[in-house]
Amino acid sequence: MFAAQLATHINARGHKAIIVFVFPGKATLPFTGITKHLNGSPKKRFWDLKAWRKLAQIIKEEKPDIIQANAGDTLKYAVLSKLFYRWKQPIVFRNASTISLYIKTASAKMLNGFFFRYASRIVSVSKTSATDFAKLFPQYQENIVTVPIGIEETNFRATEENVLEQASKPALVHVGGFTYEKNHVRLLEIFEGIQKEQPGASLHFVGSGPLQGQIEELVKQKGLSHKVHFYGFRNDAMQFIKNADVLLLPSIIEGLPGVILEAFYCKTPVVAYDVGGIGEVVINNKTGYLVPKGDEALFVKSVLTALQDTQTNQQLVQNAWNMVMNDYLNTGIAGKFLEVYHSIKKLSA
Repeated sequence: MFAAQLATHINARGHKAIIVFVFPGKATLPFTGITKHLNGSPKKRFWDLKAWRKLAQIIKEEKPDIIQANAGDTLKYAVLSKLFYRWKQPIVFRNASTISLYIKTASAKMLNGFFFRYASRIVSVSKTSATDFAKLFPQYQENIVTVPIGIEETNFRATEENVLEQASKPALVHVGGFTYEKNHVRLLEIFEGIQKEQPGASLHFVGSGPLQGQIEELVKQKGLSHKVHFYGFRNDAMQFIKNADVLLLPSIIEGLPGVILEAFYCKTPVVAYDVGGIGEVVINNKTGYLVPKGDEALFVKSVLTALQDTQTNQQLVQNAWNMVMNDYLNTGIAGKFLEVYHSIKKLSA
């Protein structure tokens, strides 16, 4: 999603950004520019010659100045295509998480270090992500820069649908993929704690992923089906955030999640664990409620505090809104990425 938004702003500045999809998918993204598909296979990511060749063909035809690999398997495909088909363009890797929590063995470190060797810049989404990367791969420290994620300004119209209008109140929302990093199992435990003080509370999951079926089954086992709702992947996730009473984010691994910035923009209070770069934006009792990782009792207490109609909470959401408007809009973030690209071109000139 962020890559599509970034590409749109780059094009609006008079440049040409093309999005290349590594794997097939059905999501509709907010991008009207040129798109290409490698039709890669997740099962063949280390020997997907057909997809590597396709990428090389696209690069030969389009003659881009920079190749940006937006986390995940994109760097593997870019580097292996470059090595096999000998194209020359520099690669920028976007480090969107805390990679030391994924790379835990010497062999994994060696393998990933091989791919990072071919990245001219490693753009980390937060200072915490950048520091973490530098500790794990100090040999690439000079290539690391920090550019945060941004969000799109949205003009909410008074006539737009309130997607949570029929929800039992207070309405709590979580936006994110169903993966172990998002900590859905423990979030249900937290929700049960909230219900003890707020029996009418409802929980709304926006997103999809491999663990969704498991979480849906757990909700049934706990007898929470009338209180916990699943919406799958939605292009209007910000509407859920806007109409929620609190955004919950008890992740155990994060970089700098855009949903927090979207909540700031919507003036919806945020309660989150202090992991990754979250603490760089969720400043406890100033822009949100920041909870030490794993402290579920304090998480519950913080949600209950965030639900109160107090002057403190009103100031908190105003502070958060001011932060996102000043520092985290995609119009400005796109300019920072362009500065990174220009710095690479100067070095290669």
